Amino acid sequence: MRNKIFMGALALGTLSLASCDDFLTSENTYQANQDTYFDSEEAVESAIYPLYNYVWAGFNEKFYYSIGDGRANNLTARWSDYIYPYTNFTETSLSPGLSDAWGSFYSVVAQSNNAINNIKDRATGISDKFRTESIAECRFMRGIAYWYIASVWGKGIIYENTAEMVNNTVVPANRQTDVMEFAIRDLEFAAKNLPATERGEGRVNKYAAYGMLSRLYLSMAGLTTDGQYNGSNTATDFNRGQRNTYYLELAKKAAKKCIEEGPYSLVSNYGDLFSVAGTNNNSESIFQLQWLKGSTSAIGGCANPMPAFFSWSTMVGETNWGNATYASYDIVRTYDPKDRIRRHATIATVGEYYPQLNKKNGGYTYNETETGYENKCNVVKYVIGKLEDNGQSYQQSSGLNTYMMRLPEVYFNYAEACMGNNDFLKDAEPLSYLNLVRARAGMPEITRLDYETLAYERRIELAFEGLYWYDLLRRSYYRQSEVVNYINSQERNAGYEWNEAEPCQYEQTSEGTGVAVATEERLLLPISDVDAGRNPLLNEAPVAYSFGEREVDQATLFD
Repeated sequence: MRNKIFMGALALGTLSLASCDDFLTSENTYQANQDTYFDSEEAVESAIYPLYNYVWAGFNEKFYYSIGDGRANNLTARWSDYIYPYTNFTETSLSPGLSDAWGSFYSVVAQSNNAINNIKDRATGISDKFRTESIAECRFMRGIAYWYIASVWGKGIIYENTAEMVNNTVVPANRQTDVMEFAIRDLEFAAKNLPATERGEGRVNKYAAYGMLSRLYLSMAGLTTDGQYNGSNTATDFNRGQRNTYYLELAKKAAKKCIEEGPYSLVSNYGDLFSVAGTNNNSESIFQLQWLKGSTSAIGGCANPMPAFFSWSTMVGETNWGNATYASYDIVRTYDPKDRIRRHATIATVGEYYPQLNKKNGGYTYNETETGYENKCNVVKYVIGKLEDNGQSYQQSSGLNTYMMRLPEVYFNYAEACMGNNDFLKDAEPLSYLNLVRARAGMPEITRLDYETLAYERRIELAFEGLYWYDLLRRSYYRQSEVVNYINSQERNAGYEWNEAEPCQYEQTSEGTGVAVATEERLLLPISDVDAGRNPLLNEAPVAYSFGEREVDQATLFD
């Protein structure tokens, strides 16, 4: 497997990105010959595989949770400079992580472009069907990267030929709606052309693309006014309280396609989703980043170091930088007292026992095996113990894949699209899917859904999976003041401690400090000085992108 990834990375030039002077530069400086490499289906597949790991490394290490959970105030980390500026709304264009994330997303774009153009121009010995499916797989990855770029920065540079950009990197950014539309077109192409069955373990299929489209269509529903995007129907009133019903209907159809025709099903035990045996490519995983198992010296840039930033003790991880990175008081108090199954598998609370940790000593009980943890709740999701516990955790290399989409999100997307612009939903079908998720968590059935209930399910089910901030952003596209007010009410950085008499078993002990007032302008992040210095046009107003004809007719995409 490693040789397959490594050779594919060489063919794409992926490994040269670490030393590039510009995020758009991706010249192949290695010996793999692009003119002769793509001579078989196996070679094409090996060239695509790095799009599942290497190019996402800069995003996965910190930005995944720093923004998805830190910015959304699921996390408190007052001494981790890759989290607290975003939690506190005090980030600047110099803040750690901005350039890494921008560079990582554009690594995905650049190397997807390289693979697409190499497959089009250089691949021999493959069928037209295989060629189209391979291009669709690359466009799936590129589309996801552009969705992140549009969401986080509200603009981005759209391009399809990396080689041409190498010599002309000072170009203006394109508008948010154009970047989102480009991402949607990529995912629509993927949904139309990917095979129904994955071509290998962990590879995406057409139903993964439909699942992702349900997410993107919901974003576009808030960013536009009426009908299909045409370049002039961008929403300008962010407090209008209504979304574009055209994209709400598409989100409903895409989610239903994924749910009803896709091969996915819920894992029976919530905790198994984050275990050594149960995480990688399980039945409800729609898209995961595919990391290798082994020491970092053996697998290099294809390791997943993320659990090292959550492990809080030498008893629970080979690397333990997470003692001061823990669940915010806001998410601790949000848990319904009945929601014990998900809480146990997500955050460690006083007295909770984890047999998979510290196995040689009979397991680990939080605040009893080691004391001094009564004034925090560390993140236990993704924390799987040491090498002696599981046989695969090396320093900064857990061997776990990273969830990018699970089936419950598609259930939530479907319910949100069905609820549309109404205040609540009573339809039995979408509620039945939510109740499957709730039943697994030991929660009672619901017969009526409103925004607060759906927001709770999204936040708690998918906590620390890098998504909650994007849920808030999506809401802000049409209820901006509501979202800003909510953010400012979250008691960011508040201190708390164990108190069993409280409904959530913890009480607030201090006000948060160092937190700036959130504003509408701060919902988007600044372009880093590193990247703006290379391309000053990034700090100017974005421009329109000129689209060609649609390759996929949205009206027939769901036939």
